Amino acid sequence: MIKAVGYAANHSFSSLKPHPFEREDPKPNEVEIEVRFCGVCHSDIHQVKNEWGNTVYPCMPGHEIVGRVRSIGSDVTRHKVGDIVGVGCMIDSCHQCEPCTSGEENYCEGPNSWLATYNGPMIPAKKSPDGRNHYGRDNTFGGYSNVVVVPEDFVLKIPSSLPEEKAAPILCAGVTTFSPLRHWGVKAGSKVGILGFGGLGDMAAKLAKAMGAEVVLFTTTEEKVQEAARLDVQAVFAYDERGLEQHKSSFDFILSTIPEKSDLSPFIPLLKRNAPMIIVGALEKLEPFNNMELASRRNTVGGSLIGSIRETQEVLDFCAEHNITPDIELIPIQDINDAYKKVEDGEVRFRYVIDMKSLDSEFIK
Repeated sequence: MIKAVGYAANHSFSSLKPHPFEREDPKPNEVEIEVRFCGVCHSDIHQVKNEWGNTVYPCMPGHEIVGRVRSIGSDVTRHKVGDIVGVGCMIDSCHQCEPCTSGEENYCEGPNSWLATYNGPMIPAKKSPDGRNHYGRDNTFGGYSNVVVVPEDFVLKIPSSLPEEKAAPILCAGVTTFSPLRHWGVKAGSKVGILGFGGLGDMAAKLAKAMGAEVVLFTTTEEKVQEAARLDVQAVFAYDERGLEQHKSSFDFILSTIPEKSDLSPFIPLLKRNAPMIIVGALEKLEPFNNMELASRRNTVGGSLIGSIRETQEVLDFCAEHNITPDIELIPIQDINDAYKKVEDGEVRFRYVIDMKSLDSEFIK
């Protein structure tokens, strides 16, 4: 067993605190990774607070992990000791269902769906006759820790041109926006609307622009309208009816990155005929739409869930090729609870990334 330490919450109402635990030694197909950086995702906050109603405690978040390979199992061929690698939202899947065999593990239809990097299987209620879930684990601990052990198939290669700390958010925020942009065919000449200008919205705008699209950001914060200028994209204050009217029936694709329940109906009339609005920021029940608005132009409202391992490697390589990185602020692990509060209060314009050396300084004397 590997002695490990991280930060975890024991209840929905508790803060994150130091939590010593043990990781299993790498199996023949697994990689042991020393965690160097870990992004802070808004979904970490939802999960810690049990806002989706499925949290397993203790909950140790972190699914935007960049680290260095420390050891490998005897069957590992894709990675070697010393490699800089990444781990995103998933660390396993059933490998047998149609989505898995088609390279879309993020839609795994196995007994427990895919195994999340933290908080255990996506569907923990389905268990085998011996009472264990499909993966033999009732919980998993994420990257707010000094070490992770992951099957090699779910470990990504970090391009050398990407700064390690800035690569971390690409593993979730990057692929979560890249996947729908690619799936729905955004290309040069497309007009793309991005709802929300946080960590996901920032990456979505940069990726769509690199694909050659015309990008318009919609935000509820007037200050961010001005900030969008640094990305060389247009921004509209979402409460400005005149501003919305100017974009009526003009978008080929709209991506909502808003992280909580919100009324998206005012944006439906902005879609061209046959164009979709895809929602990636919120995973709860949303306000209903007026089907007349949708039917009159044969529009679609849909969802997209993170991205596959293949897409995650693709977005890492795409970002390296186009020199795309998220705006980040490095923080020590000791500031994580304050960072959560600032994210919830909308006080940040960037993605927090934890420098895991700070964990070493606290526990390794």
